Amino acid sequence: MELDLAGAELKAVLNRLRRAQGQISGVIRMIEEGRDCEEVVTQLAAASRALDRAGFAIIATGLQQCLTDIEGGRRDGEDPEKMRARLEKLFLSLA
Repeated sequence: MELDLAGAELKAVLNRLRRAQGQISGVIRMIEEGRDCEEVVTQLAAASRALDRAGFAIIATGLQQCLTDIEGGRRDGEDPEKMRARLEKLFLSLA
């Protein structure tokens, strides 16, 4: 399954990933500085949420593309049920 993010979708996903990258860098710095555990965990939770949201946005785009492919009778002959099962597995991997 090829991911085809365009325009605003691509910008939103990249912004979320960059936000998570910055938050993870902050967590590393906080640990190196010996900062308070609660502060570190709070920052780590924020990074985790940013990654989750980026993943869900990617999966939502993939679902939309696959549904379009199924409705159009495309997808190189792939069985729609197998495609559905793969997408479900991807979705659950983020749960």
